Amino acid sequence: MCPPSPDHTEKPLIWDLLKVEENTGITLTESYAMYPTAAVSVLYFSHPESRYFGLGKINKDQLVDYAKRKGVSLQEMERWLAPNLGYDV
Repeated sequence: MCPPSPDHTEKPLIWDLLKVEENTGITLTESYAMYPTAAVSVLYFSHPESRYFGLGKINKDQLVDYAKRKGVSLQEMERWLAPNLGYDV
């Protein structure tokens, strides 16, 4: 995932939908890194007017809402998105 999409917890869903392991032999580790390590995963959405952007820091109210929508605990999302948080855990 690229900086605008730092949530790697979505990788298992993509892996299942695309049957990545079946089709390529690439697997995911416990931390959702890809193996072999030379593998790269990116989501590209194309539109003539699209522009690349960087993600700013995530505030606690945003993460609370995101965790709720994903159906996971705030603590779990804080663990996965720690480098992108705009507050101390």
